[in-house]
Amino acid sequence: MVGEGRSWKITVPASTANLGPGFDSIGLSLSLYLTLDAEEAERWEVIPLSPELEDFPRDEDHFIVGVAMEVAERHGKVHPPCKLSVESKIPLTRGLGSSAAAVIAGVELANAACGLNLTMRDKLKEANRFEGHPDNVGASLYGGLVIATQSGDDVEFVSIQDPAFDVVAVIPPTELKTSEAREALPDELSFGESVLAGSVSNVLVAALLTGDLETAGRMMKADRYHQPYRKSLLPHYDLVERTALGAGAFGVALSGAGPTIACFTGKGEGADLANVMKQSFPHMLVRHLLITSEGSSVLEKPKVRPFPL
Repeated sequence: MVGEGRSWKITVPASTANLGPGFDSIGLSLSLYLTLDAEEAERWEVIPLSPELEDFPRDEDHFIVGVAMEVAERHGKVHPPCKLSVESKIPLTRGLGSSAAAVIAGVELANAACGLNLTMRDKLKEANRFEGHPDNVGASLYGGLVIATQSGDDVEFVSIQDPAFDVVAVIPPTELKTSEAREALPDELSFGESVLAGSVSNVLVAALLTGDLETAGRMMKADRYHQPYRKSLLPHYDLVERTALGAGAFGVALSGAGPTIACFTGKGEGADLANVMKQSFPHMLVRHLLITSEGSSVLEKPKVRPFPL
């Protein structure tokens, strides 16, 4: 009977990816959230609770529903229809992992509603089928800092839960589609350039793991994979970088494909940096974000039973 079925609350954090030279392999979980309240129903219905979500389909054609149904089908299950109330504080198409968070929400919904008993690695593999690379989805699933690589269907990753720094996101009002940002990249790099780019990425990871934030910042700036090519799409990048570094940030990098710029500063110093950036860029949205130590979560709600007559 409708009203007596199961229901869940699914929460998924945002993410920033790449951190400069960690292209398509490093992700960081951030304290902006997509929240999904789901309850079994007679038919699929999606209720947007955020203005940015109102243009999306409100039935089984919704992206999250499609992910959930496909994951269930791949495991031999038929997903029960649900009513979904969706709220997102993650800006869309701004390089903060909004699509990755939606993918994780769909995977978590299928796992809960269909009793799939997926492991964390299973969830990551399922999410990666939709996202194509494991940095954003890995961070939203596991929380903290995720370093991952993919070869075919195999994904290898390392998860670090408590990186010791804060993030200030400078978010322009204009969108930048991932497809446009991808088109700015070269088709290939020379062998020598690839070796140099890889070594920069390796030093970034080592610096982050040892807490050498100054070196990490230099490696973010030394990226050879994507930032030199995408900066032309973002005329505000150089000024944001100079301002942030002058205000105490140890590093600056595109958040994912952009247009958001992530400014990294010492733990507990994010609020001061955010104030400077707000004053310097009043036409942009500036958010002081914490690194979330937990990734996605699913809470099954108690069934609502009618009062006896």
